[in-house]
Amino acid sequence: MFDVFSDSFRSIANKIRFSDDERALSKALDELKKVLLKNDVYHKATKELLSQVETQVKAKGIGKQNFLQALQDALTKLLTTSGNQGFTFASKPPTSILMVGLQGSGKTTTTAKLANYLKGKGKKVLLVPCDLQRMAAVEQLRQLAKQIEVDFFECSASRPQEVAKEALSYAESKLYDVILFDTAGRLAIDEELMNELKEVKEIVKPYETFYVADSLSGQEGVRNAEAFNQKIGIDGVILSKFDSDSKGGIALSIAYQLGISLRFIGSGEKVADLDIFLPERIVSRLMGAGDITSLAEKTAGVFSEKESKDIAKKIKKGQFGFEDFLAQIENVKKLGNLGNLVGMIPGLGGMSGALKNVDLDNSTEIKNIRAMVNSMTKKERENPEILNGSRRKRIALGCGLEVADINRIIKQFDNASKMAKKLSSKGGMQDLMGMMQQMRGRGFPR
Repeated sequence: MFDVFSDSFRSIANKIRFSDDERALSKALDELKKVLLKNDVYHKATKELLSQVETQVKAKGIGKQNFLQALQDALTKLLTTSGNQGFTFASKPPTSILMVGLQGSGKTTTTAKLANYLKGKGKKVLLVPCDLQRMAAVEQLRQLAKQIEVDFFECSASRPQEVAKEALSYAESKLYDVILFDTAGRLAIDEELMNELKEVKEIVKPYETFYVADSLSGQEGVRNAEAFNQKIGIDGVILSKFDSDSKGGIALSIAYQLGISLRFIGSGEKVADLDIFLPERIVSRLMGAGDITSLAEKTAGVFSEKESKDIAKKIKKGQFGFEDFLAQIENVKKLGNLGNLVGMIPGLGGMSGALKNVDLDNSTEIKNIRAMVNSMTKKERENPEILNGSRRKRIALGCGLEVADINRIIKQFDNASKMAKKLSSKGGMQDLMGMMQQMRGRGFPR
């Protein structure tokens, strides 16, 4: 979504080439209207946003930068609602969260993603399966809990109300910080579902109720969220499948039509692919300015300060080996979707689409590197410079690759190490930015 909107916004703003050109502003607003409506933004929300942009631009003077600033301000205002933002904790633990939504919205996976996010914050989390209508959901949640290494509540009760009651008592006795209740969904809203959810909610008395909305559902998703809010009451919305071919307008529509705060967005299939939804940060990404704060928060949960310093020292001294490389690949995998991460870096949003489907788990190249490294001695892993012809031949036989493959991988690693060493030196990042500007000028992806 971000790259689609970002490219459109910049393209529209570029049409305002001269100051005080009201005709150009009118054309830009008309094009902006088409972009918003095409991407499923509610028509009344679109009308209000256009009005705010036009008023602010005319007050401050027609021009490209004023147009972009007015658009940024209007988007931020539209996405800012009353209520909490992100995840907030009850004054007395455990914080109970009821997860609700329709079947197929990604509710169970999103529940696990939220648990993984909270675990990264140092919280003790318990996952509770209250979706007994679909037994596969119980096993799915159990496997996800095992994968992210958080506790799963085992219970032989046959009714979700009983499971919820027992889980509450257990969590309080074991001093959990957060309990996440994964409830049942249906393909459509019905009375049986709503009555069950009401009973579970009465037992749990959740600190907050989160509705999981499929980003691909458009206005239908907004109507379903409204129905849940009227019958159950919801405190926040989590948008799932945001990395798919979502038009993205559902985010603006939910905020405008329902006035319910958006809390998180699911940005990929991995459990790490969950981003906090803070209006200022999201709008910054929409405008193509990235989101360094969120990127820093993500990396801080994976890369410790000591580890970062140790790696930096090794790179500067040219001592970065293959074991270090594989260890960092494992860390990067914990950060989630690569395209999403790149989109957080100012100026690189246009590259996010190309990296969206990069899968480090199934990458043939990474598998080959891992096989090669496993065929090396400890000394060879730590010091690639000693890899002469005979060693490379032995390694190739050991991992099932050709010597030419080994030579290519080692050469690529050597070039990457030299580049990293150069970038870590004084003025290195300035050189990188200059190189990127040259790439853009030659028609490389932006």
